[in-house]
Amino acid sequence: MSARLGAQATARPLAIATGLSTPNEALGQRADAAGTKEFPLSDPTGAATLPARVRRRAALASVVGTTVEWYDYFIFGTASALVFNELFFPDLSPAAGTLAAFAGFGVGFLARPFGTILFGHFGDRVGRKPVLVASLLLMGVATVLIGLLPTHASIGIWAPVLLVVMRLVQGIGVGGEWGGAALVATEHAPTGRRGLYGTAPIVGVPLGTMLSAGVFSLVTAVCTEEQLLAWGWRIPFLLSGVLIVVGLVIRSSVEESPVFRQAQEQKQAPSRLPVWEVLRTHPRAVLLAAGALAPGTAIFYIAATWTVSYATSEIGFSKNEVLNVVAVVSALGIAIKLASGWWSDRIGRRPMIATGCVIMALIAFPYFWLMNTGSIWLFAVAAFAVQISLGFLAGPIAALFSELFETRLRYSGASLSYQLSTTIAGGTAPVICAALYAGTGAYWPIAVYIIGLSLLGLMCITLTRETYGNRLDGTPTGSASTDLAVDRHGQVTG
Repeated sequence: MSARLGAQATARPLAIATGLSTPNEALGQRADAAGTKEFPLSDPTGAATLPARVRRRAALASVVGTTVEWYDYFIFGTASALVFNELFFPDLSPAAGTLAAFAGFGVGFLARPFGTILFGHFGDRVGRKPVLVASLLLMGVATVLIGLLPTHASIGIWAPVLLVVMRLVQGIGVGGEWGGAALVATEHAPTGRRGLYGTAPIVGVPLGTMLSAGVFSLVTAVCTEEQLLAWGWRIPFLLSGVLIVVGLVIRSSVEESPVFRQAQEQKQAPSRLPVWEVLRTHPRAVLLAAGALAPGTAIFYIAATWTVSYATSEIGFSKNEVLNVVAVVSALGIAIKLASGWWSDRIGRRPMIATGCVIMALIAFPYFWLMNTGSIWLFAVAAFAVQISLGFLAGPIAALFSELFETRLRYSGASLSYQLSTTIAGGTAPVICAALYAGTGAYWPIAVYIIGLSLLGLMCITLTRETYGNRLDGTPTGSASTDLAVDRHGQVTG
């Protein structure tokens, strides 16, 4: 009832703006074989009239599934920083072994575009729900198999080869994850709350980080160094099997998004090659969206992976201390992302993302100054400052990416924008940081690198059009919807 009243309250100012005299006239009616369905003009998909439990279930499925999938992804990064150099690259020096381990971490990013093409194709043609279940299952199988891999001591060169193959499979799985999770959340959301609902997959990322860091922290706390290298490192990977079952059960209970169902009911022809059509018709939107997110993905992977190695090997923090800090500040960052998404529904996506870019540039050097003091508390302050910038930048991203593309291309467009950014800026960031530090022995080139990415993001979001007042069919709220074919008097014309 409250959702219904909220939709009607929204319809009244729209009626005035479009020349309609009563709230009821601001409702377009569309008939189908089953009868007549009502859709508020400001929300032609009917998402505003969905039962609250349906929207909550969709948001929960987005959060839980993304958490599990990114847990799988990040335990590889944590293991790369802590143990993979010794287990899979023992013939290299410590610095070279760490660089090789991070290169293995980066390989997964190279596979992401293939996952985007594969899952985006079926997500736009078949539906969001089945593709999300498939991506979660693929990621889970690969992660459990990593936990069962023999090490270099057992099978020699085949150990790192198999590790890289499993990482490639992980990359394919996650390539289809984020875009689908973002759409499940935003396409179930009523107009005016997509920013808040869109934080569901964004929140899943730090939850996955927090969970992976927490599990590894527990393992390192109860295992000796010898036990950790012998069998302890396998526990976080094998635990994924349990988490995947939970994620699959929740995702299987979610209904297909109302936006996609509407497109099917209206017999809208799906694109034959969605990714290619996105690149052909929306290249500017893809490049600007990817560039706007670039500083966020880079600093996220720097803080979650490379910093773990730097803080333990160069500053002298214990592995357990660093992992605990990562887990705690990731939890605190969730509130910032939720607030950022909510606020973006009121003032727009661009101001929030631009603010995040500015904050990131300002804290690039202080981040290292605080960490290099050797105080774990000041390191925690530095890590939390990163979460503040990430919160502003990442909170509205899912809503922005969803609003940039029409329904028939949205899965591919949102996924391509996100994965292009994470592949180029995120996947290379730990390797670039390791190479810069190995080559100079100083932190300042890394700080300059972060500032450069922040300025790139600021430029891209400045050039990106504002979308928070748009319907999911891409037209501004209050204008005639091409999907509904409603004329200026509120009458259905098609």
